[in-house]
Amino acid sequence: MRYVRKDILNQIYKKRNKWIHKGQFGKLVVISGSKRHTGSPCFVGMAAYRAGCDLVYIIAPERAANVAANFSPCLITEPLKGDKLTKKHVKKIISLIKEVRATSIAIGPGLWREKETFKAILDIIKKVNLPMVIDADAIRAISKNKNILKGKRCVLTPHKNEFEEFLGFKIKTFRERIKFVKQEAKKWDCTILLKGHIDIISNGKKLVLNKSGTPFMTKGGCGDTLTGICGAFLARNVDKFTSACAAAYINGKAGELASKKYGEGILPTDLIEFIPKIIKN
Repeated sequence: MRYVRKDILNQIYKKRNKWIHKGQFGKLVVISGSKRHTGSPCFVGMAAYRAGCDLVYIIAPERAANVAANFSPCLITEPLKGDKLTKKHVKKIISLIKEVRATSIAIGPGLWREKETFKAILDIIKKVNLPMVIDADAIRAISKNKNILKGKRCVLTPHKNEFEEFLGFKIKTFRERIKFVKQEAKKWDCTILLKGHIDIISNGKKLVLNKSGTPFMTKGGCGDTLTGICGAFLARNVDKFTSACAAAYINGKAGELASKKYGEGILPTDLIEFIPKIIKN
């Protein structure tokens, strides 16, 4: 079985042309957050920046967008009226994606499990033809209508419970995890990154495992950072499989360094700060 190695980063981080300009290393739109879950857009967005993305736009319900704007002036925010994402917001979101000339999107973290929100998520995925990371509540949404993935350029980043909802049944063994990740990736022509003590990543043809990480990464938000890193890679036109593998490696290694310093007290914001060190090394 193959494992992700640090030299995968050489495929992404190459010497830059001196005449490069803003935007050429990605414009990521993050659709995330709700009235209660205000941290997710911050974690996704700042992880994307630390992974090298040039511009990150946060589209979120009003309270979450305002929290993000106050969290960091780096995050460009577009507040949506109301406490949650609904279909009435879809037209505005699609318009903004086109206006800023986004090169990828990340959708799902913190949106929560409302029927109205699920409908909006499906509508957005249906109308967007950019590379995208689908995570968290967006995975639960597409579980009701997996056909929407056909023809899309997607990386799915579920944890075990989300993947089981996607499958429609429970998985018991590590061998079953491997089997069904590869099977579903092939069936829906996407890349799946199943998070766990050992991450499983497949595009339906190739399959690799990632061992970076630590048991201290159970804090809410440590999956959102992975979504941001992967979204940053897709935004700079890295292929889906390489993006997923490299994101899993960096996120896990950054978590390892953060846990050495903070142990049980590790936060996703700590993890984000170590991303550049992993890339540099």
